[in-house]
Amino acid sequence: MARFTLPRDLYHGKGALAALKDLQGERAIICVGGGSMKRNGFLDKAVGYLKEAGMEVELFEGIEPDPSVETVMRGAEVMAKFQPDWIVAMGGGSPIDAAKAMWIKYEYPETTFEDMCKVFGLPKLRQKAHFCAIPSTSGTATEVTAFSIITDYEKGIKYPIADFEITPDVAIVDSELAETMPVKLVAHTGMDAMTHSIEAYVSTANCNYTDPLALWAIKMIQENLIKSYQKDSEARTQMHDAQCLAGMAFSNALLGIVHSMAHKTGAAFQGGHIIHGAANAMYLPKVIRFNSKDAAAKKRYGEIADFMKLGGNSDDEKVDLLIKELRRMNDALNIPQCIKNYGEGGAIAETGIVPEEEFLEKLPDIAANALLDACTGSNPRQPSQEEMEKLLKCCYYDTEVDF
Repeated sequence: MARFTLPRDLYHGKGALAALKDLQGERAIICVGGGSMKRNGFLDKAVGYLKEAGMEVELFEGIEPDPSVETVMRGAEVMAKFQPDWIVAMGGGSPIDAAKAMWIKYEYPETTFEDMCKVFGLPKLRQKAHFCAIPSTSGTATEVTAFSIITDYEKGIKYPIADFEITPDVAIVDSELAETMPVKLVAHTGMDAMTHSIEAYVSTANCNYTDPLALWAIKMIQENLIKSYQKDSEARTQMHDAQCLAGMAFSNALLGIVHSMAHKTGAAFQGGHIIHGAANAMYLPKVIRFNSKDAAAKKRYGEIADFMKLGGNSDDEKVDLLIKELRRMNDALNIPQCIKNYGEGGAIAETGIVPEEEFLEKLPDIAANALLDACTGSNPRQPSQEEMEKLLKCCYYDTEVDF
């Protein structure tokens, strides 16, 4: 038996933020990030709508990119004092992910972070509060997923929390919030969404309910991401919907080792973070080549290429063309093709933020941690420790995957 879970209600389209007026409760806490929601007036709108719904409103601001365990615990303490019956998270994936983890700790104060990371092992939520997610970026789709990514900075590892219990009750996908995204964020979040779609389609947990969502999201991203990067307003609107469809697909079909490697390399190096979407964009072509040694995965990659109208007479040709198209998109979005060329903030640089010596020193541990990641189990081809290390080397040097 399989399961397909989405939010109870999803409001979409420009102006959908007004759906907050329809929430019923007494107290709502709004969790937000670094200030873009405030600067652009969306936070004030949200507060106004919730007060119009008759609620007392508390703010928890300043959630950092790649939110930490410490931020989660601090937010849960604020919730324990305020006792909200609605948790409203708005902004990029980081504040929404952080708020999901805060929600767990708020409902079960004795829960440790280690408890949260037991895959699909959470107790029943909604004993104290319901959850509403409002994304401002077009990539993570955490507003419709059963996942949250939290960083343990002491260990230098991003941990995925995975459980259908943290799927939001309400998602508000209002494209007006995405129109203010910087172009670099458009690029990174967009390729994150493309990775979600492709990994969901070839995942061992794919099904008839997830396949149409994944394929249609891929088509929309192919047609709109570069235009959105070039500040086309309609393309921004299309991408906001596309990333949500991708999220619906992967939340139920799960992901693969592109994400496993991105989780374990993102915070591993002293020189700076590898932004999640950029990591996915760099690793995806390499993982497609690795997975295509599996006959079933190769066939499904061929189906993706057909849906993208890339041509090719055999599945091998179609895999080549799919990889070529993804690399073309990376180039158009100014995303490097490998870790060695990854510069500060995600720009292509002659000298990257990850020195070769540090990469090679940490490679065995990173590979071992990636194998243990929650996303590895649904990858169509299971790598060994040696293969994971070789694959990561290909991602560092941009060399051919031939194993």
